[in-house]
Amino acid sequence: MTHPIAIAQAVRSACVAAALEGYERAQISGLCQEGAWEVAVDAIRMVDLKTVLQAMTENRPARCVHPVPQAPDPDSSTAAVPPPLNRDGF
Repeated sequence: MTHPIAIAQAVRSACVAAALEGYERAQISGLCQEGAWEVAVDAIRMVDLKTVLQAMTENRPARCVHPVPQAPDPDSSTAAVPPPLNRDGF
């Protein structure tokens, strides 16, 4: 049986790796710090815990266990567009 501390350390390592990778990709994509932070937090939420635990039981490092969310492309036509103003200008 794997010690609970070892499990916690593996999960923490996977979360840190996901956050760092997500933040770096977001910064490279041109997001501001706040946007990059949101991408990093989303990356933590997406860590595949089953893969982390499986890697522990197989005694191998848990790499690539998270799909890092992609930062939106600010040049794409699907970028966030504010809603149109109503007749009162709101």
